[in-house]
Amino acid sequence: MTVSWSDYRRARRRSRQAWGLLAAFAVSAVAALFWFFTAGQFAAAGPAAAGPTEAPVFDAAWMKPVAEPHPVPGGAAVSALDGLAVKGRVPNTGYSREAFGQAWLDVDRNGCDTRNDILRRDLAGVIFADGSTCKVSGGHFQEPYTGHAIEFRRGADTSSAVQIDHVVALGDAWQKGAQGLTPKERQSLANDPLNLIAADGQANQKKGAGDAATWLPKNTAVRCHYVARQISVKAAYGLWVTAAEKDAMKKVLASCPGQPTITAG
Repeated sequence: MTVSWSDYRRARRRSRQAWGLLAAFAVSAVAALFWFFTAGQFAAAGPAAAGPTEAPVFDAAWMKPVAEPHPVPGGAAVSALDGLAVKGRVPNTGYSREAFGQAWLDVDRNGCDTRNDILRRDLAGVIFADGSTCKVSGGHFQEPYTGHAIEFRRGADTSSAVQIDHVVALGDAWQKGAQGLTPKERQSLANDPLNLIAADGQANQKKGAGDAATWLPKNTAVRCHYVARQISVKAAYGLWVTAAEKDAMKKVLASCPGQPTITAG
């Protein structure tokens, strides 16, 4: 059988097309596998492996509610965010820790100071100091901001490894409405379980007085809860947000539009 030159060219062209399609399919298959193992399968598993998605708030068995000037609105945190005023920061003039009362008072009058209340609430395997039912000397927990397992041991060189973070930093609160609160309300803000989380000391130091526009937990699994908690605190105490802060909060909540506000009681 004789094959013409035109038939040969057509066959060769079809062969090149077939190999091209096969190569494209192979590239697509490799890309799909890459997505599956980097973004698909493990994206779903990632947050759970990264640590907790929320942090404790209140234990009615031994804690008492702290009076808040306003009720935290129910429903979605993003809706509560839209209810907050948007303003710029006012000058930091007159700010001091003492403006929020003595550190770690027993504001709920349950017989224990606030720092030990929060350690008891947030740690597992709590150990009390000899002869005390308040003073926490040890424990462990899955720290929310880093997602790491951390051991707490009270001591001059070890206590600072676990610090109590003000979710809405007091310096931030001072520049966004807290100057207009009464001394008692500021004292409540500084000791309200809603506004307090036991945290990795280094992470807490890095946060400083930052808001959501300048600092978010490294552990992305807890960011929705963290931002919702900031919104809830600001609603409860009549504080405002800056435009940049609101934008940062909305960006976080876009990944969890159903995230509810948080209450302390």
